[in-house]
Amino acid sequence: MTRARGQTIKMAIKNGDFIEIEYTGSIKDDGSVFDTTDKKTAEENGIFSQKTQYGPIVVVLGESHLIKGLDKELDGKEIGKEYEISLPPEKAFGKRDAKLLQLIPAKRFSKESIRPMPGMQVNVDGMLGIVRNVSGGRTIVDFNHPLASKEVTYAVKLKRIVDDVIEKISALLIIKLSLRKDMVTVGFAEGKATITLPVKLPDEFAKLETEEIKRLVPEAKEVCFLEKKPEKMKDKDVK
Repeated sequence: MTRARGQTIKMAIKNGDFIEIEYTGSIKDDGSVFDTTDKKTAEENGIFSQKTQYGPIVVVLGESHLIKGLDKELDGKEIGKEYEISLPPEKAFGKRDAKLLQLIPAKRFSKESIRPMPGMQVNVDGMLGIVRNVSGGRTIVDFNHPLASKEVTYAVKLKRIVDDVIEKISALLIIKLSLRKDMVTVGFAEGKATITLPVKLPDEFAKLETEEIKRLVPEAKEVCFLEKKPEKMKDKDVK
């Protein structure tokens, strides 16, 4: 179900568009907020994180930068409007799957000096899960998404379509590499994008990113990655 409110600016968005949005996600049953781009909302709902950079974000519609159901629902919506979008579990974080409750031998954790306790988040073979029970040398780990089987609601504001090439390329890297905006520097001239990052990308990853940038930002005919390590704090003399 989708309900629109606010000003009318007839500029519909479509797959492939770079859009700047604000959103807040909540569980429909009790209204508890689990995700937001707004710092004040995060603080008021006890989900604020120092590691999160709050504020509007730029995403590409249809590129799975948002959860599947929300991505699909936004197609055709209008810039300048606010929407309230409800998603059933199958279009949000999926339904709970009993097969994703697994018994893990205690020795798997002891090898890594981990003492599992109920509620602890653990990484097992690259999969994140929550410890549900510890008993008799075995640990039950739940690999379902924490919001599995929950119907959720997103309040979304579509702020603008992004046309600037540099802003588009920066947005792609911020999303893929989980970097802060101030950690990505992009230069663009005569079809060449020069991207400076604080880390060196593995060659294979750089190749994939180059292909994605060229596909989504066709103005970029050539892509070059540079590394610039952050300057270390200089030791100050203690008087």
